[in-house]
Amino acid sequence: MLTQPPLLTIRRGFSRPDRAQVEKLRNSPTSFVVDCLGGRGALDYTIKPLSKKLTLCTYIGTALTCYAGPNDNLALYGALHIAEKGDVIVAATDAYTGAAITGDNVSGMMRNKGIAGLVTDGLVRDADAIINDVQFPIHCAGVSPNSPARTGPGTVGQAIQIGGVTVNAGDVIVADAEGVVVVPLSMLAAVIQRIDDLKIKEAATAKRIATGLTMMAEMEEFLASDRVLFI
Repeated sequence: MLTQPPLLTIRRGFSRPDRAQVEKLRNSPTSFVVDCLGGRGALDYTIKPLSKKLTLCTYIGTALTCYAGPNDNLALYGALHIAEKGDVIVAATDAYTGAAITGDNVSGMMRNKGIAGLVTDGLVRDADAIINDVQFPIHCAGVSPNSPARTGPGTVGQAIQIGGVTVNAGDVIVADAEGVVVVPLSMLAAVIQRIDDLKIKEAATAKRIATGLTMMAEMEEFLASDRVLFI
């Protein structure tokens, strides 16, 4: 006898970071977080804030992943079902641009549940209502009035590929006007340890630039070395 495969597979028992750890990255620019990760970690530049208002493009939280696939949002409802306050839902659509994955109604439900934001490589609809009425933070690839199906199959809480980066449930998402950065849970402690020192160094450099600095000392030394050939 043939059995029907599940339309939605939901993994609930993934490891989560301590909320106090996540909060240590609040107010950290995505560029600083990337530097702490060795220069990578940001999603593709096509995934942009729906609104440039600071309150709607700057957020952090624990990644709750879902794979909805093209032209479908069943998995998004699964993620909404198990989401905890402060989560960021990260929804992969295979970068589908034929229809939106969500609109103002589901965005309002996410806001009501305390979800920190939504990141997707797909599109959204009802942009004006999301920004001005719902006031829910979203990073996405664009806007379309087309609506998706709700038929699956999809997954929640499993590893996904989005914007050129692998995201696991329990990773930390840092988002601002410049984009979205994924901090793997395994690297969170190291990033937290580095971020304060980086902020101090960046502030010192900015002060020196404001008073006339034209070149970093280490670059001056390199340019004066035998590793550079002037012709």
